[in-house]
Amino acid sequence: MQGGEGVSARGVPRALTIAGSDSGGGAGIQADLRTFAALGVWGTTAITSITVQNTLGVSGVTDVPADVVAAQIRAVADDIGVDATKTGMLSSAAIVAAVADAIAAGGVPNLVVDPVFLSKHGHPLLAQDAVSALRGRILPLARLVTPNLPEAGGLVGFGVASRDEMRKAADQILALGAGAVLVKGGHLEGAGADDYFTDGEAAEWIEGERIDTPHTHGTGCVLSAAIAARLALGDGLLDAVRAGKAFVTEAIRHALAIGGGIGPVNPGWRTGPTGAGG
Repeated sequence: MQGGEGVSARGVPRALTIAGSDSGGGAGIQADLRTFAALGVWGTTAITSITVQNTLGVSGVTDVPADVVAAQIRAVADDIGVDATKTGMLSSAAIVAAVADAIAAGGVPNLVVDPVFLSKHGHPLLAQDAVSALRGRILPLARLVTPNLPEAGGLVGFGVASRDEMRKAADQILALGAGAVLVKGGHLEGAGADDYFTDGEAAEWIEGERIDTPHTHGTGCVLSAAIAARLALGDGLLDAVRAGKAFVTEAIRHALAIGGGIGPVNPGWRTGPTGAGG
C-alpha cells in the first residue's frame, strides 16, 4: 500500500469503509463514518451501493459499478493510506471480486469483514451468487469476520442458533481462511447477548448486556467499524474486539427513536447524535 507510512508517521489514524450508503443515516457508510469520528479516526469510503431506505425499510438499491468501487479503494490507499478497513454491503459477485482484487493489490491491512446478507428489515443485500465469492475471495483476506447468527449460518451452510453451533460455525469460518471470527450472539435466546471470539488458538466468550429496545438499526455496522477504528489506533485484535463490543453496547443503550420504524443505534452517544455535544 502506497501512502501508508502508518499512524506514527502521519499522526492521524485512518480507516476505510467499503460499504453501501444508507439514505436514512443509520447504517452503512454513514454509521461507519460516525463511529470512526467518535473514536478519533479519519474515515474514508468506497461506496458499493446506494440504498433507498429509512426506518421503515429498504425500497430500492442501485449498485455502483464494480470498477468504480475498486477505483475508490485505490484512490484512498495510494494517497491517504489505510491503517484498517472494514467491509459491509458488497451486494454482487462482481463487486466482491473487485474489492478483493483492490485490497490484495493495495496491501490494505487489518480487514474487518461484516458479511452483510440482509437489512434489519429482512431485505436481501447480498446476491446469492455473491455468497460463494465472499467465502472464497474476501474471507481469506480478513483479519476478523463478524457474522451474526443468520450470517454465520449463510457462510457455513447450517443453522446457527446455540452456543455450541456458534463455536462450530466459527471453526468452519476459520477453515475458509479468515484470521479470526467473532460470531455475534444478539439473536440468541436468553438474557445476555454474548459473542464468541476465536483465532484458532485463543477462544473467548465476550459477555454483553441485552438492552430492551426495538431501535437496533446499524448495530453490526457500528460494531465492525468500532473494531476497525481500534485497530487503526494500534490496538491488538482481542482488545479491539472488546472495545468495539463495549462501544456498540452504549450505542444501543442510547439508540434514537426517530422515524416510524426501527430507529438507529447512536455512535455519537458520548457527545450527542451529531457529535456536537449535548
